[in-house]
Amino acid sequence: HVQLVESGGGSVEAGGSLRLSCAASGYTYNCIGWFRQVPGQEREGVEATSGDGRTSYADSVKGRFTISQDNAKNTLYLQMNSLKPEDTGMYYCADRVGFHCPSGSRWRDVSGYDYWGQGTQVTVS
Repeated sequence: HVQLVESGGGSVEAGGSLRLSCAASGYTYNCIGWFRQVPGQEREGVEATSGDGRTSYADSVKGRFTISQDNAKNTLYLQMNSLKPEDTGMYYCADRVGFHCPSGSRWRDVSGYDYWGQGTQVTVS
């Protein structure tokens, strides 16, 4: 069983940066990633990483967001730079059983993830 706890959210002006953290307990050499959701909209995939470090990301965050993990600390990070108002939302860490994230756009399918954190709010104005 995997437990995920996010932190690092907050309010920032457009163009600013934030780093989100996701502390994981349990086996974490799975596909693990970040999703975000705005009220009234579907949860969308932001970026994910496989157990071997390969990453998948949404086009909207290309060149601005970077996912990384510290296996010694069992912590996943999301470095967010050049933030835009449309990046506002609740950010969730999610983990799915399996070493590799699905290929193509299938990694973004929320139903494929087995464990979720409680979320951390990011507001960009």
